[in-house]
Amino acid sequence: MSPVLVRRLDAMGLLLTLLALALGIVWAFPLLWSIAATLRPHPGGSMLDSLLLYASVLFNSDMGRWYLNSLITAGGVTLIVLAISSACGYAISQLDFTGRRLLWGMILASFMIPVQALIINHFFLMNQWGLINTWLGVILPQLIAPIAVIVYKQYFDTVPAALREAARIDGASEAQIFFRVYLPLNWGISSALAIIIFIGAWNAFLWPFLAVTKPELMNVTVAATEVQDRYGISGLAAALLSGLPVAVVYLLFQRRVTEAVMLAGSIKG
Repeated sequence: MSPVLVRRLDAMGLLLTLLALALGIVWAFPLLWSIAATLRPHPGGSMLDSLLLYASVLFNSDMGRWYLNSLITAGGVTLIVLAISSACGYAISQLDFTGRRLLWGMILASFMIPVQALIINHFFLMNQWGLINTWLGVILPQLIAPIAVIVYKQYFDTVPAALREAARIDGASEAQIFFRVYLPLNWGISSALAIIIFIGAWNAFLWPFLAVTKPELMNVTVAATEVQDRYGISGLAAALLSGLPVAVVYLLFQRRVTEAVMLAGSIKG
C-alpha cells in the first residue's frame, strides 16, 4: 500500500472520528443540560440543599410505592409478553395448524395500527371489566407486542430441524421440545427482548395515566407530576427521578443488550 493511500485513509479515519464525536456531543447535550439544570442550586441555596431536597423526595414521599407499582406492572408485562410471544413464535414456526398463515399475516399487519389508536377501545374494555385502577388493567393493554412474536419466529426458523427430529425420536412432547430444546437456545434473544420490553413498559405514560387515578396505584412516570406539585421540584428533576432505575438497568446490562440486539438483527426470516 502506497504512503499516499495510507495518509488518505488516516485522514478519512480522523474525519470520521471527529464527525462521530460531534454527533455524540449533539446527542448527549440535552441529557447533560437536564442533569445540570436539575442539580443547579435553588435561589438562596447550595447544591447540597438541592441534593438533600431530592433525597427527601425519594425517602419521605410515596416514591418507593410508585417505584414498586412500576416494577410490578413493567415486570408483569415483560414476563407475560415473553411467555406469549415465545409460544406463539414457536407455534407459527414449527407447528402445522389451520389458520397458521392467516395468524402470521395478522401479526405482520398489526404493525400498520399504532397502539395509540386502540387507547379508546382499551379504556372501554378495562372499564367494562372493572379493571380501571388495578395493576391488571395497566398490564393487559400493554401485552400487544408483535415484534417479539416476529423475532422469536425468525429465530426458531433457524434452529436445525435435526434437533426437533431427535427429540421426537426420544419421545419428547411438543411442550418438552419447546421448553427443553428451543427456549434454552435463545437466551440472547430473550434477554434482549426482556430488557427492551421492561424499559418500554416502565417508561409508558399515556395508558397508565388514563387507567389509574388513585395516587397510591400510580406508576412512577405518572406520579412524577405529583412530586413536582407537592415538593416544588422542577419537571426535569421529576423526570430524572422516574427514569433513574431504567437508566441504571441499561448501564448494568448494556453489553448484553448490545450483543443480543445484534444477534436478533442478524436473523433472517
